[in-house]
Amino acid sequence: MLIDIHVHAAWPRHAKVARAAGSRYPTPERLIEMMDAHGIARAALMCGVSPECRYTVVPPEETLAIAARYPDRLIPFANLDPRWVSNSPSADFRGLLAAYKELGCKGLGEYTPNLPLDHPLNLNLFAQVEEAQLPLIFHLAPQEGGYYGCVDEVGLPRLERVLRAFPKLTLLGHSQPFWAEISTDVLREGRRVSYSEGPVTPGRVVELMRRYPNLCGDLSAQSGLNAIRRDPEFGRHFLEEFQDRLFFGTDIASDPQELPIVAHLRALEAGRLISRAAYEKIAWRNANRLLNLGITEP
Repeated sequence: MLIDIHVHAAWPRHAKVARAAGSRYPTPERLIEMMDAHGIARAALMCGVSPECRYTVVPPEETLAIAARYPDRLIPFANLDPRWVSNSPSADFRGLLAAYKELGCKGLGEYTPNLPLDHPLNLNLFAQVEEAQLPLIFHLAPQEGGYYGCVDEVGLPRLERVLRAFPKLTLLGHSQPFWAEISTDVLREGRRVSYSEGPVTPGRVVELMRRYPNLCGDLSAQSGLNAIRRDPEFGRHFLEEFQDRLFFGTDIASDPQELPIVAHLRALEAGRLISRAAYEKIAWRNANRLLNLGITEP
């Protein structure tokens, strides 16, 4: 079984809207076809509500409606922007969080406001998400402006402050700047590198995951795959060490899209390069537990 922690879909948009982005989210029907083609049983369906670098938004109401069409396949996530309600660090999101949770949302994501990760607006929302007992998938950006995603410096000092401040908030890290920090060679010629190749010297992601049990890894997209594939021996050890906090994902966000992580994980298990226990946890058991899906066996 595969449970995907991170996919996107949207109702069809006007053709000119899709062309403006150069790519398009899959329709619900196409998402299910892509999942079927790769043996993905269920998937967590993300929202997109922050305006940065977006050609359209996908609010929780749309995600809930799409998931309701495929209740045995799609798991709705909610999402909020910390500037909503009153654009202040005292905004009260409890009613929204309670409503979306009652409607069936199992987490928040993909969280992308282009603000410092420890900005007061983010901290205010994180505290309330922790109170609501929902996990949060965040996208990390390399800088403010010109990107979507929360911002942190090399070394992830802001992430560490958030992890320390909210020990009961489960955070799933995602994106190139996050996974680049799996190794100490995060910089090249003074610039942050997203897809470094070659041997890994364990970096801040490893250090923070060892120190903070509330930090988890969303392995979706090229960034997650590169992190575990660039140095095969390190990748296998990393998957074994953190088998309880790593989550298979694809980040399906375009139609069409290749999903190489599926074959990579299956090859690791088939070749006995990782244990069967680690494979099953990463492939589906961790998502089943985190999202309270109640699946016993595939």
